[in-house]
Amino acid sequence: MPVQPHSEPATPARAVAIDTHCDTLLRLVDGARHLDHIPEGHLDLPRLAAGGVDIQFFAVYVEPEFKPYQAWRRTLHLIDTFWRETELFPDRIQVILTAEDLTAFPRPGRLGAVLAVEGAEAVEDLAVLRVLFRLGVRCLSLTWNQRNLLAEGAGEAKANGGLTRRGEEVVGEMNRLGMLVDVSHLAERSFWDVLEASSQPVIASHSNCRALCDTPRNLSDEQLKALAAAGGVVGITLAPSLLGTGQVGLDAVVAHISHAVRVAGLEHVGLGSDYDGISSTPAGLEGADSRSKIRRVLLERGYPPGEVEKIMGGNFLRVMQSILPRQGNSIG
Repeated sequence: MPVQPHSEPATPARAVAIDTHCDTLLRLVDGARHLDHIPEGHLDLPRLAAGGVDIQFFAVYVEPEFKPYQAWRRTLHLIDTFWRETELFPDRIQVILTAEDLTAFPRPGRLGAVLAVEGAEAVEDLAVLRVLFRLGVRCLSLTWNQRNLLAEGAGEAKANGGLTRRGEEVVGEMNRLGMLVDVSHLAERSFWDVLEASSQPVIASHSNCRALCDTPRNLSDEQLKALAAAGGVVGITLAPSLLGTGQVGLDAVVAHISHAVRVAGLEHVGLGSDYDGISSTPAGLEGADSRSKIRRVLLERGYPPGEVEKIMGGNFLRVMQSILPRQGNSIG
């Protein structure tokens, strides 16, 4: 296991299940359906409860047709959707804004919701970033697959571009504010630049292992080790195209988890499903209610219960506790 360069809070003994990526806001933005029942999607409140999910990250993903000139407007529409949905169910959803908010979980019948921006096309300067923070955003990935003002995305990897000067400024301000820096979807050079620029651990909210599935969207063993050495966590995702070729199922997901554990270490692996952002799912994992199958298989493969709970959410909880702002902190 990589040697940690700094001390970290111990993982709490309680079990908190965390999923660091879904695109469900896109299913809700037109107001025709709500989080209590989304029959055509991969998750809703009943299925999250059935799968034992305590904290769900909700991504603000701006579709390509809105980029670049309408990115800010679309970002606001999706953030408004997040707040309208959480306000509809105040007894069932708690928005997580501070490290102290995390202490409320696990709590049966209540979901913690984290607002995350996927791709920072709307972030033209630090003032915009601070506005997003004030609107509740606590996690941001610098790119989707494209290039933007901050960095090169995974879809532009052949250009060999990295983090821009503005991107470096954004990472530094995110560290100061208490926002999680997400390296999923970055081109490899951008990934290395972010690790150099960030004074805090970073996460890969939904990425897999390139050694098992060779695609620029996955992380190489070298990247996994560096992410771990910086105190970060990778969220193994259910996207079939990032798991392997042909029909994939639960075994493929567990294979990526096990590989990441071997390479990065047990303390640096979690789950980021990408539900509602993928057109198909691994066999047997068709929705959030099936998440408990991953726990069961890990236990059957010989992982001790305490280690399984770290993978299911404890590792991400540790990083969130160390990075999210404390109550009463000013962002001036």
